[in-house]
Amino acid sequence: MLNKKHLLSLSAAALACGVFANATSAGTYSKPVVAMEEEESSPVVTGSLSLMVNTHFISYGFDVWGAGSSWSEPIFNPAIELNFDLGSGWTFILGTWWDVNDNAVSSIGGSAVQEVDVYGGFGYTTGIVSFTVLYQEWLYGGGSERIVDFIVAFDTILNPSLTIHGRVDGEDLGLEEGIVGVLGIEEGFDAGPVTFTFPAAVAFATDNYHGGDGGFAYASLGANLSVPLPFLPGDWSFHTGVTGYYTNPDVIPTNPDELFLTGNAGITLTF
Repeated sequence: MLNKKHLLSLSAAALACGVFANATSAGTYSKPVVAMEEEESSPVVTGSLSLMVNTHFISYGFDVWGAGSSWSEPIFNPAIELNFDLGSGWTFILGTWWDVNDNAVSSIGGSAVQEVDVYGGFGYTTGIVSFTVLYQEWLYGGGSERIVDFIVAFDTILNPSLTIHGRVDGEDLGLEEGIVGVLGIEEGFDAGPVTFTFPAAVAFATDNYHGGDGGFAYASLGANLSVPLPFLPGDWSFHTGVTGYYTNPDVIPTNPDELFLTGNAGITLTF
């Protein structure tokens, strides 16, 4: 998730629907002497496995574990996503993201797994514009928070994006329905094998989404780097970065600090 899943980063932040590998083949025939080469084609299924350690769990500006300015209790967030190429610019997406820590007694099988998110949806790309719609089940605290996200992103200067994050059902957990809108940009550059990216975002929430007023919810600015790990089998890379947040106490009243810095580090396999 944006913010939540620096997957999912968002990534996306991103987090989230590209082709990570290509397959090519070629053949040469001598009777008669003709060289033939097949066109480059994309694999039908691509994806990623992410094994990340985060200093905070930030869900659309909400500091879930109340870490504030502390980095003393890092959490483990594994994730996997699969993308199925349906042709004509369409992609089917399946994924899951987990929150693993000992900050509380888990409601999921008595383990250290505090939350399991599962999601599925579709992506469509035409030219420089991509659209993604995802339905998500966030399982934690003995209940389920149900989410529908709509994301539009532009593959151009500053890579602008808009995420409409909708909580369509949170009754199990005593949460109201509502929307968070996130405007994001991200730029970067390569320095040899190292890729640097600098994402920024500003978000607005509807009334009582985070237990406070509606309006401006938070702003964030990050600096990340990624470097390939060629000594590992497969397409592994190492990622690390920091993200600073300012959250509005009138909209997100439960955060222990309005201004704080988060960090992350981990490895990702793309296939």
